[in-house]
Amino acid sequence: MRRITFDILMATAGLFLAVTLIAAGGLLTWAHSYIGNEVHSQLAAQQIFFPPANSKAVAAPEFAAMRQYGGQQLTTGAQAEVYADHFIANHLKEIGGGKTYAQLSALSIAQPDNAKLTAQVATVFKGETLRGLLLNAYAFGTMGMIAGIAAVAAFIAAFFMLVLSGLGLLHARRVTPGAEILSGRPGRTADPRPAADGLVVAAPAGDA
Repeated sequence: MRRITFDILMATAGLFLAVTLIAAGGLLTWAHSYIGNEVHSQLAAQQIFFPPANSKAVAAPEFAAMRQYGGQQLTTGAQAEVYADHFIANHLKEIGGGKTYAQLSALSIAQPDNAKLTAQVATVFKGETLRGLLLNAYAFGTMGMIAGIAAVAAFIAAFFMLVLSGLGLLHARRVTPGAEILSGRPGRTADPRPAADGLVVAAPAGDA
């Protein structure tokens, strides 16, 4: 194969890959923006606020992670994870005496006349539901963040592919037209000397 042909083929493939990466980067950027906006708007609508950092509500050691957002409104996935796992979860452990909703529900079914246990089950159910919704927001927020990082990586990769493709085309213009790449054994040329049966035989190139 001629070197100029090889260079053009590689440069064309690089340009195609660059266009594909740019398109992927655009879609990932859109996903990052869309998910981020949705998470923010849905959480903001709930009007959830963190207790002040100096509040007694977060004074215990298990609430330490809450203090970094003291007094702020909950609007991001990262905040949702902290609120769910370091505030609601701790209160649920206290309310349920360390038992999960499933365990408390099973006890309540076995003791249908226990009003206190029934109230515990209802409270823990509501808390676990809110906690689950907040953790879903955290999961989507994390996916949006990953999409943003992937978009940046795609654009960087596209830039390098464009540069490499440009260099390939530039090299194709400078290479000697007859230059070969990945050539096999020397070719064979026709030997003008007739064979015994009158046919022309092929002889190795350069054979005198």
